[in-house]
Amino acid sequence: MIDAEVLRFGSFVTKSGRTTPYFINTGLYRTGSQIGRLGRFYADAIQARLGSDFDVLFGPAYKGIPLVVSTAAALAERGHDVGYCFNRKEVKDHGEGGIMVGHPLADGDRVLIVEDITTAGTAVRETVPLLQAQADITVAGLVVSVDRGERGVDDRSALQALAQEFDMPTFAIVTVHDIMTEAGLPDHQLRAMKAYLARYGA
Repeated sequence: MIDAEVLRFGSFVTKSGRTTPYFINTGLYRTGSQIGRLGRFYADAIQARLGSDFDVLFGPAYKGIPLVVSTAAALAERGHDVGYCFNRKEVKDHGEGGIMVGHPLADGDRVLIVEDITTAGTAVRETVPLLQAQADITVAGLVVSVDRGERGVDDRSALQALAQEFDMPTFAIVTVHDIMTEAGLPDHQLRAMKAYLARYGA
């Protein structure tokens, strides 16, 4: 994240409306080697946590699209070839039409959501009804690149709240605490992150 300038420091406003001193923008992964490596990290986390207990990967538009493609490719290289799909932001009214692209969801599918970051869980709460509108699916889980370790709608972390709300496993490749202890950040950046977590951390 640091080498790819995905992890940045400054003053940013998250989707949840919080002003944060650091921001993780997976849209800044921009080379084949970067997104390939990230896909392998997602595959590592998925296999360690779920094994093969899912049927389809779903990546929410737009940032989830390269994530789900690279993750599916990484899993296929390891012998676990699963379908993947993603949504359009607007329903297509010509050609094949519809809002979904890729593997068509079917009744009984166990769908694993591949997301970039979850701060308050807003995007996931929009995603689950979209998936359930396509077929009688089960949400097999949610994997994100970084757990920011923040409260969601109550005192629980966003990932904890989503796990209980949708009765699914939620997990991350790394946590904000991993970043703070392993990334060798300057003291002023660590202080800013600690102050933010003191206010919003779960």
